[in-house]
Amino acid sequence: MTTFEQVFGQAPEVSASAPGRVNLLGEHTDYQGGFVLPTAIPQRATVGLRRNGTDTHVLYSANLDRTLHVPVGEVGEDFAPYLTGCLNLSGVTEGLNVHVTSEVPSGGLSSSAALEVATLRALRELYGLDLDNVALALRGVQVEHEFVGVQCGVMDQLASSLADTRTMLLIDTRSLERRAVPFPAGAEVLVMDSGVPRRLAESGYNERRAQVEAAAELLGVPQLRDVTDIAAVETLPSPLRERARHVVSENTRVLAGLEADAATFGQLMNATHASLRDDYEVSHPQVDELVALLQAQADVFGARITGAGFGGAVVALVREGTAVAVGEAVVVQYGTLGKVVVP
Repeated sequence: MTTFEQVFGQAPEVSASAPGRVNLLGEHTDYQGGFVLPTAIPQRATVGLRRNGTDTHVLYSANLDRTLHVPVGEVGEDFAPYLTGCLNLSGVTEGLNVHVTSEVPSGGLSSSAALEVATLRALRELYGLDLDNVALALRGVQVEHEFVGVQCGVMDQLASSLADTRTMLLIDTRSLERRAVPFPAGAEVLVMDSGVPRRLAESGYNERRAQVEAAAELLGVPQLRDVTDIAAVETLPSPLRERARHVVSENTRVLAGLEADAATFGQLMNATHASLRDDYEVSHPQVDELVALLQAQADVFGARITGAGFGGAVVALVREGTAVAVGEAVVVQYGTLGKVVVP
């Protein structure tokens, strides 16, 4: 890919990167104060910055081989809002040359959060911003809300800012308390791209968030995190009943997974996929096909769609040492759309 020096004729003043993430359990709970269990993936987004002495930001995406020119203080279009949102919220008043490259596939692996966190890390270094890693992640969430138009929760940016590839990160998205959790013994993670594209702002993501907020209001609780008896959701009208059932049961699955062995953890993942498919309705027929192929493999403990849904990636927990072989076998069965992302 084209480097910063090739595009701008000089080296960047600062450069920073951040990883994508895959979520093992705890999907669509983070905007209801719930529990999540992501881990970082090896693929990263990298952002280089250099002041250009003008009143215009020059934004270059090496992946797209595309350059955008956005006046300081404005937002721009295409991929610009992910970057200009970070610049504007950080008080940047001078033009910057910005070079972006990313190894994180789009669709379920938090490519946008990785881009935001990498940009904010670079800005923190360039301007000496007083942002710890949690505050930095929360600024990334603000970018999504105010500039991108996705009313996301806090998981993706927190995972990109705080998680590593060696453990899972349990996050209480209400208190922001977190702790590292080991992977189940004898298991490893396989991530595959279904080849089905999706864009959150054009999907039902914001609609789902509005539905669970309405469900919480009808149940008289601040958030569905506060529902302790899942039977309570059965009093709700459809589809609020199904949406709330997913969130409440998913929180239970995350907590059950903390001490689970690999087989039990895999069963929880399978149950999450069924809940996302049937109650939350954020899956896709081709994604369901890929998940079913993975679940049928002898060395797979469990598999599910990951991320916000409507396409994108799937994650499987597999017997240690078998991820490459399982992924290659399933790609053959699934066809040309699928590909192994991790390992």
